[in-house]
Amino acid sequence: MEFVYVVPRRKLFPDCYPQGLVPFETEDEAQRFRKLVIDEGFFVERAYAERTPELKQIIPYTVFRTGDELLVMRRLASGGESRLHDKLSIGVGGHINPEDVAAEDATDPIRGGTVREISEEIEVRGSYELRAIGFLNDDSNPVGAVHVGFVQLADVDGSVAIREHDVLEGSLATPARLRDQLESGANFETWSSILIERFEEFAARHDPLHA
Repeated sequence: MEFVYVVPRRKLFPDCYPQGLVPFETEDEAQRFRKLVIDEGFFVERAYAERTPELKQIIPYTVFRTGDELLVMRRLASGGESRLHDKLSIGVGGHINPEDVAAEDATDPIRGGTVREISEEIEVRGSYELRAIGFLNDDSNPVGAVHVGFVQLADVDGSVAIREHDVLEGSLATPARLRDQLESGANFETWSSILIERFEEFAARHDPLHA
């Protein structure tokens, strides 16, 4: 039985339900969102969370950039989440599980989930710096209705490659190339599609926000 970290929708969005990417304008905004997740979140059985839109499953979602290229992944049929098979993604991420809190930082489930997902899926030769970009909410479909993404940009000083070759294929592409693919009908995940369309906007921001 899998348990995942959730926050009640009414706590995340007390006034309205935003749609798409909501950038953090300041570091304080990023930290307030993180604190809200820490203060209001808890673990529930995943099967229950998947059918309960009143709860939002928190997904750390990290985009890797090396030089002027982004890491692009294709999820193979051997992967565990059938809804994502054969889709393209620029985000490394997944559900936050109880082990993430126990193993990494008892006060920050986002940090714990980020570290685990990166270590499982990605091999970084060198170092990287994380920036908190914003959050992603998409209530236009049943999957999006029960998830919210905490979007981060990882700037790599070195190289980055796929670790889980049995479930993922990886390549590098410029944002311009990804936009061309998206416009040509490439099978990107919804969240990745939203980020590709707005990547240059958030990547070019001054005063980087350090996660």
